[in-house]
Amino acid sequence: MPAPSRLFSGRLLSSRLFSARRLRLASGLVLFAYISGHLINHALGLLSLDRAEAMLRVSMAIWQSRPGTILLYGSALLHFWLALRSIYIRHDWRFPLIEIVRFWAGFSLPLLLIGHIATTRLALTLYDVKPDYAGIVSSIVAGGSEQWQIALLAPGWLHGCLGLWISLRHSPLMLRLRPVLIAGVIALPILSAAGFMAMSRDVEVQGLVAALRDGAQEALAVERRVELAIWKRDMTIGYLAIIALALLLGPVRRGVLRSRAA
Repeated sequence: MPAPSRLFSGRLLSSRLFSARRLRLASGLVLFAYISGHLINHALGLLSLDRAEAMLRVSMAIWQSRPGTILLYGSALLHFWLALRSIYIRHDWRFPLIEIVRFWAGFSLPLLLIGHIATTRLALTLYDVKPDYAGIVSSIVAGGSEQWQIALLAPGWLHGCLGLWISLRHSPLMLRLRPVLIAGVIALPILSAAGFMAMSRDVEVQGLVAALRDGAQEALAVERRVELAIWKRDMTIGYLAIIALALLLGPVRRGVLRSRAA
């Protein structure tokens, strides 16, 4: 097994095909497709809850299939590892503003994925619960976390857009399409937030949220939600601990390198 220093140093990423930049772009494109699908799905709520539900079924068929699951979570782990590596090997912490925003947005993205894993993948694996859009929106609204859900999508979208622009900004096609792309970057999150709020009103009218708040769900369902919340909390703590570890090990590495050079 390669030493930890080699894993982070980039010696295993020396080939042109598997360079850190190419791997970052490839894994980022997968995550960008996932985030874009979420935003489009929410935006369809402006048409109807049924349209959003139909889109959710298509999305689940893709991302919850075995190849889709491997691709999504593999890309997420790879992208996260590359981000940790960049923290570990970085010497100069003076960033241009666009890089500061991209780093902040990027490290916020896994928080959304953790919530997704807890509410969909773990629910399916542990309890064979196949979520529907009305149930998802009702649970979010009943918990009073709809603003948090919308806010979590924004950093992932922003990180993806900035990452693509930094990687492809010299492309003639990107330069020609720049006005259209800027309009899309602004419009899609706004439409997504509006669609989610429209669906929130729909489930309120249907009485689904009231049923949740009044305790109409069975005790077993409540117990399952508590257990999934514990999973989500533990994964969030673990994620933040890994970031803290990378931040601590970076200065240690730099100190060792300076002492060897002295």
